[in-house]
Amino acid sequence: MTVYMAKSAGFCGGVARAVNTALKEAGDKKLVTIGMLVNNRILTDELAEKGVGIVSDVDEIQAGETAVIRSHGVPASVEEELKRRGIPYIDCTCVDVKKIRQRAARAKEQGRALIVLGDRKHPEVKGYAGPDAIVINNEADIDNAEFNPEVKYTLVAQTTFERGRFFNIAVILKNKIADLEIHNTICDATARRQAEAAELSARVDVMIVLGDALSANTRHLYEICRKSCPRTYMVPSIREMQLRNLRANDKIGITAGASTPPSITKEAIRFMNEIAQDTVQSPQTFEEMLNEAFVSLHTGDVVKSTVISVTPTEVTVNLGYKSDGIITKAEMTEDASADITQMVKPGDTLDVYVLHVNDGEGNVLVSKKRLDAQTHYKLIEQAFNDKTPISGKVTEVVKGGLIAVIHGCRVFVPSSQVSNRFVEDLNQFKGREFDFHILEFDRPKRRIVAGRKELAAIEQQQRREELFASLESGQRVEGTVSRIVDFGAFVDLGGVDGLIHISELSWQRVKKVSDILQAGDSVSVTVIDINPEKNKISLSLKDINSNPWNGIAERFPVGNIVEGKVVRMASFGAFVTLEDGVDGLVHISQIARRHIVKPDEELSVGQVISVKVTDVDEQNHKISLSKRDADEEMGIWGEPEEAADGEAAKEEDIAEEAVIEEIAADGDAEAAAEEAATEETVPEEAVAEEADDEAVIDEIINDEDTEDGSEEEV
Repeated sequence: MTVYMAKSAGFCGGVARAVNTALKEAGDKKLVTIGMLVNNRILTDELAEKGVGIVSDVDEIQAGETAVIRSHGVPASVEEELKRRGIPYIDCTCVDVKKIRQRAARAKEQGRALIVLGDRKHPEVKGYAGPDAIVINNEADIDNAEFNPEVKYTLVAQTTFERGRFFNIAVILKNKIADLEIHNTICDATARRQAEAAELSARVDVMIVLGDALSANTRHLYEICRKSCPRTYMVPSIREMQLRNLRANDKIGITAGASTPPSITKEAIRFMNEIAQDTVQSPQTFEEMLNEAFVSLHTGDVVKSTVISVTPTEVTVNLGYKSDGIITKAEMTEDASADITQMVKPGDTLDVYVLHVNDGEGNVLVSKKRLDAQTHYKLIEQAFNDKTPISGKVTEVVKGGLIAVIHGCRVFVPSSQVSNRFVEDLNQFKGREFDFHILEFDRPKRRIVAGRKELAAIEQQQRREELFASLESGQRVEGTVSRIVDFGAFVDLGGVDGLIHISELSWQRVKKVSDILQAGDSVSVTVIDINPEKNKISLSLKDINSNPWNGIAERFPVGNIVEGKVVRMASFGAFVTLEDGVDGLVHISQIARRHIVKPDEELSVGQVISVKVTDVDEQNHKISLSKRDADEEMGIWGEPEEAADGEAAKEEDIAEEAVIEEIAADGDAEAAAEEAATEETVPEEAVAEEADDEAVIDEIINDEDTEDGSEEEV
């Protein structure tokens, strides 16, 4: 085995200056870097140990802290904001980056549009590529870009852009754009590093690129080397290198990105030289030496691992074994909607459970979920024994209830235990987190059942008490219509319902509640009465300021004759609308000079008549009217009939009493219906659900066992 090191590898001048400056100033000042000083997590951790923190923007900088502008630079607006706020800062922007910013500014002054070859998300590019700049990362991006034939363009490149690709794209653009000013702004050190890496990778069997995948410079080196050497590996440090990828007679080349600290490069050279020396001096075969360095694995083992890479479907980990470990998404978490790329990152350490030593393709299948479950089962069992609430997230809606993930374990929540009231649509709970009580815990049968019925009742009572304490008559509150009934609408005020009676929906008469409101409507209502003892809140949708009864006595003085329209009949008289929202009553005895049995003997709905105002009760919204008196004053004389005999008059009085009693009975019935609607009841659907819970629980239990007999949790 022979090891070769590229001459130009590791820190470039700009990065070295930024790091050295930060280390030098860290002892005297409290430093924070705006973004990672260098795209290398190993170095970032070392800087953090020396007191150099990281902020994402100027707003996070605290009093007494000095900001460090990294070698990538920052947009001019950030530097201006630092000055405006009087925040001290150290500018470590790379000289080559500053030159690009100057060229971009000059192009703007000359009226030239800017084209940048690079990654728009890269912090360096963000510093000088404004929103109008065209950013191209590869040849395919050219087809998606729009070029105006009447516009002049200036072309620059990110300092770490691949040199060969720069010239290829520049030629294509030159043929597309009539006036294109081209500036090769790739850093000289970067160009040398890329050229040396290309030359070295062409004459070795294995190429190792040291650096963090966060670094664009490191990624470009990897892409260049891989073109000439298929066995190219990118690793943060030599410790992460899989030795099984090496052979005894390999020629090995090593290079490093501009963000890779010298310590990592030196460690790699020393380590690889030691291995190369051992292959010469040791009588063992190279394979035997590697096998000694590896641990032995068996199904059921619990081992410590280091994350190598993460994709949306799986996590690859280093087990210290001759093969990598694979954690599928299903073995990372029970939450099918979870994004595992947000759960772990390369470099994280995990304890994992070995499922299979060989999956048929040389990989080791391991599980994080299985190991977590062993710990989490204890927490759930303790919550069950202590009858204490435990937090979980609802992930699925299934037949008969919900599936929640509690500490990584799948738990069934029967629909009858979801809430303290009947819930028609369980989908509203999906994706939400709640506290649960563990109702059943049978580990051998993998049976865990949870519920929150009692907790929901407690939560509702707490919300009710808080709401009643905060409300007062006349207060305007916001709510959502939760259900519609014949006599009104219930409004959810935040876990507690208040009632808008049908008579409080509008100043005009409302026949059907659904003509005004629908379930789900957002409303602004006025509190008109609060009764904590009966848990009742009366609400009004009416706008007090537009109350048509305000000043009614001035608009309709007693004794005045006015016109109105007959809108409805009753056995005791006729209701007449004087204006929108104001109805008066013409009693049957005040309709005509003669005795009549029914109002429709003289009047009809829709008829416009003249009436005299005989009484106004503004507080109770009542106006008494007389058509008979109005007719007399206006000289309209009908033909009076002889007075009814005593028996007829008596029968009329009895009939009126019956009508009054009937109206009173109707009012009691309506109040009773309203009272019944506000009581908490359990519908037949909820009773049926509880009967089905046991069958559903057994149906959803996953009865698969692993190869070694370990159990899947429910």
